[in-house]
Amino acid sequence: MRVLVTGATGLIGGAVARRLATAGHDVVGLARSEASAAKLNGMAYQAAYGDLEDADSIVNAVHSVDAVVHAASPNDQNSAAYDQVAVRAILDALRGTTKRFLYTSGCFLYGATGDTAATEHSPLHPLEMVRFRQRLEAEILEAAAGSVHGIILRPAWVYGNHAWTTMMMFSSAQEHGAARYVGNGQNRWTCIHADDLADLYLLALEKAPAASIYNGAHGAAIPLIEIARAASEGAGAGGQLAEWPLEEARQVLGSFADAIACDQVVSGQRAVLELGWRPSRHSIVDELRSYAQPPA
Repeated sequence: MRVLVTGATGLIGGAVARRLATAGHDVVGLARSEASAAKLNGMAYQAAYGDLEDADSIVNAVHSVDAVVHAASPNDQNSAAYDQVAVRAILDALRGTTKRFLYTSGCFLYGATGDTAATEHSPLHPLEMVRFRQRLEAEILEAAAGSVHGIILRPAWVYGNHAWTTMMMFSSAQEHGAARYVGNGQNRWTCIHADDLADLYLLALEKAPAASIYNGAHGAAIPLIEIARAASEGAGAGGQLAEWPLEEARQVLGSFADAIACDQVVSGQRAVLELGWRPSRHSIVDELRSYAQPPA
């Protein structure tokens, strides 16, 4: 298939684009500028000019492909507005076509889970920063009646390829001698390696039924303080840690601080059972420890 991937140079979109290309699909990246197009071409991808805030450009890009993976986000105060424009433009362009549309949502829609692992059937209690996605998910599911083959992916915490959030702790350990974590560190993260997640996107593109939802999550939920300790060890700070009180973190990170401090246990078993997904990469703890520099 010829697949449009928004965010094809980002953490999730980049991993997905590489996996799709390896599987023989033609990747088309969304490019805002000539420089962006040149970067995509340098990665052996095609480029379609478009911008997340420009519905007409999105529609034009979608018309030239067989399927769409939407994985782009500015991860700032514009995230909701851009996502709403892009998703609705994609749905408008795909109505009546039965073409596949993979939407990147997220496990923050479940909110804090407690000890009971969230599944795709669990009630939604979204964190404020992602509340807008609940409505977009509903619109995607409703679009099945209009022959849009929509599929929703809800990734857990994504790591690998020097993901920004984990590198925050790593960098603080490098710069200040201790990995700084938000809150008391007792909350748990359920995680997924970017390359395992990309495997799930490929399977969903090729096999998932319309109006389906899959969590992208793998392995045991790990206390944040243990992840921070691994970052400290990988950075050469000997496991030294520094607590960042939640209220103080909110002053810098806004609502994202609450996401970091959220306690979640999430199951990805549905994708394993229904799609044959087999996540196998090393854990986030091993990932961070692997960043340690070998002795000179």
